[in-house]
Amino acid sequence: MEPCDAAKDAACEMAQESTSSKKRAPALGTPPPDVADLVRAEDRLSFVYFEHCKIHRADNAITVTDEEGTIHVPAAALSVLMLGPGCNVTHGAMNVIGDNGATVLWVGERGIRMYACGKPLTHSSTLLQRQALLVSNNRERLAVARKMYGMRFPGENVEQLTMQQLRGREGARIRRVYRELSERTGVPWDKRTYDPDAYEEGTEINKALSAAHTCLYGLAHAAIVALGCSPGLGFVHTGHERSFVYDVADLYKAETSIPIAFEVAAKEPEDIGGCVRRAMRDAVYDLSLLKRMVRDIRWLLCDGDESELETLAERDDDGSENHVGLWDERAGEVAAGVSYG
Repeated sequence: MEPCDAAKDAACEMAQESTSSKKRAPALGTPPPDVADLVRAEDRLSFVYFEHCKIHRADNAITVTDEEGTIHVPAAALSVLMLGPGCNVTHGAMNVIGDNGATVLWVGERGIRMYACGKPLTHSSTLLQRQALLVSNNRERLAVARKMYGMRFPGENVEQLTMQQLRGREGARIRRVYRELSERTGVPWDKRTYDPDAYEEGTEINKALSAAHTCLYGLAHAAIVALGCSPGLGFVHTGHERSFVYDVADLYKAETSIPIAFEVAAKEPEDIGGCVRRAMRDAVYDLSLLKRMVRDIRWLLCDGDESELETLAERDDDGSENHVGLWDERAGEVAAGVSYG
């Protein structure tokens, strides 16, 4: 088991809060939050990783037990739970994780992603509908893709560039990032190679990059699902169930996962995957990355309209969109639960 100090600290703090708050029962962990609490994905722990352990439920927390002992993790404080090989998870544990809207990421022997599931932290489909509308219109899709590339080239005007030109500029930028990090850290760099069926044949830097990117993909998936968006409706990437996950993660790779992989590889640790995950966890906290992801996704899908962003955030936070309507080709939406006969 790879324990997370932040998770331990949060468990203690939130257990203390539960005994002092009149609104909460004095139970271990965190009581199930309402929608107004759940939508604040940016306020949660980034991720924790466990392997070769048993995971159970204790009230509204999960317990993780291995040969070293047992720790309690408040489910409502989690954003991503990464489960490595040798994990046994009870139905009760998955139930409380789902109730609290955390994303569960199953990974393979070397930290390679295998499967993920998550639950929206909002009842509203506003952003999902907006995402589908934008990705279905070539002009609107191109505009969002340009905004994504614009985030990577601050101060540069990309409004007239084609996708081919943007891809070429991005490729040159990433090659420069790899070259500069290789020179700075002394880690040899040839090219990015990734073969999940031949992981051990890869170089240490490529192993580190795989582990770091897996963490970043998990966080992006959690932020996307938490906002009620679709992981599969991408703007730059397409044709894959995680296209939008790759879109969002790529916005932060040059700032997080790539430099961290080089810095860890330069130290030549025995457990490079574990060291990378711990370094990523620290960086996610220091950079407030979850908060930035939530804000950036909303901005990308809302035309940068500040008033629309504020309205959307307030609507999510107060849970006012917990309703189901009926689509109408003229009115857009009419009330459900009404007899129209």
